[in-house]
Amino acid sequence: MEERLQYYGTGKRKTSTARVFLIPGTGQIIVNKQDYQDYFRNKTQQSVVLQPLVLTENGDKFDVYANVHGGGFAGQAGAIRLGISRALLQFNGELRQKVKRAGFLTRDPRIKERKKYGQKGARKRFQFSKR
Repeated sequence: MEERLQYYGTGKRKTSTARVFLIPGTGQIIVNKQDYQDYFRNKTQQSVVLQPLVLTENGDKFDVYANVHGGGFAGQAGAIRLGISRALLQFNGELRQKVKRAGFLTRDPRIKERKKYGQKGARKRFQFSKR
């Protein structure tokens, strides 16, 4: 029984969660069983997904398989970026300084603020009448 070599990383952004697997291969990127260019139509989101691989020059060494759910496309792209970055550190811990300096290991904490009672929304109040 041969053990299949793979590296795993979890990424989260806003309400999106990505489970990312790096498997030695040719540079193919699959997101939710689709090619990443078909899944992310926006060029900006495509480049966000590629950033950690381009930075560490590992783009053609690994196949990336990502399962992502929740949120919108921008949040999902950010979640995949974090997942790829964490998986790359499992592969080679020496990449940590380079990836951290680029800011790819920081979990973006910005999420939707909850609605408060006695108000119209998270920040918006009901109209104030002095008289």
